[in-house]
Amino acid sequence: MTMRSTRSTVTFSNPFTLSGYPDDLPPGDYEVLVEEELLHGLSFEAYRRTATYLTVRGRGNQSGRTELRAISENDLKEALSRDAATTETNNHSDAALSPQEDLK
Repeated sequence: MTMRSTRSTVTFSNPFTLSGYPDDLPPGDYEVLVEEELLHGLSFEAYRRTATYLTVRGRGNQSGRTELRAISENDLKEALSRDAATTETNNHSDAALSPQEDLK
């Protein structure tokens, strides 16, 4: 079985949670590792995703520790969507208006 791994980076602007994990994670850049296997018997090269992991670096007394958290592609997309919606809401809140805009 031929396997391949790809890495990418996602950025969260706000604290977030992931399904299946109780703790909040801080905003920042996170590495995503995707593992795929080659599908045999096809007339073209194709891969099937077998696992997705989010790299979480330790904080506080756990600093220096790195954890690969198994996540689904959908959970990652949902967390990124929630983060984008929170950022959008924060950018359009009344508290973000300048004093000149408040006077209008």
